[in-house]
Amino acid sequence: MKKQNLLRMDNVGIVVESLDKTIAFFLELGLELEGRSMVRGEWAGRVTGLGNQSVEIAMMATPDGNSRLELSRFINPKIIEDHRNAPVNALGYLRGLP
Repeated sequence: MKKQNLLRMDNVGIVVESLDKTIAFFLELGLELEGRSMVRGEWAGRVTGLGNQSVEIAMMATPDGNSRLELSRFINPKIIEDHRNAPVNALGYLRGLP
């Protein structure tokens, strides 16, 4: 079977502690801020399974517009675990961002 190369990445989401610092970090790498907004209410919680939630989000895009990075800062409910304290062999995204 012939190996396929990744052509695009539609959306990746990362939960962050500081939205401002993380946006600045990715702007420095060349991504563009598409928008920033609050997402609140039970309807949003049905998507995540977290119930009534309040989340500040920012959507960033690569300069070619083909890939998106969704940054989320949870206000409610509070973050209950911090992956930075997880062992290196834990499941999930384990690299720290600002």
